[in-house]
Amino acid sequence: MPASNRHAGHLQERRALRFLSNKGLKLIEPNFHCRAGEVDLIMGDRQGAVVFVEVRYRKSARYGSAQETIGPGKQRRVRLAAAWFLNARNWQHKACRFDVVAITGNGPRGADRLEWIRDAF
Repeated sequence: MPASNRHAGHLQERRALRFLSNKGLKLIEPNFHCRAGEVDLIMGDRQGAVVFVEVRYRKSARYGSAQETIGPGKQRRVRLAAAWFLNARNWQHKACRFDVVAITGNGPRGADRLEWIRDAF
């Protein structure tokens, strides 16, 4: 991935983190990487569940929305990385879910549209 795309991705991940934090979620670990894959944000909700968040960004919806870019392969890799994380922490007993924060550019009045999808997959 080119450096400019990576930088834009990190900016959007920080934006998603601020949004979710304002909604009451607490950061556990950002950018978790392992052999199985990666998770953009790992957070905890008020009920004690571990929330694995995939952040997707598209400059425009011309060729589809941000959430449409999360296909079965990506979902599988996120699930595998989540299982790896839970095993490493010995948290297999904890409730968890997979959320998506989809950010698509060119929204109303030129603003990006941010959509939080709980239990996305």
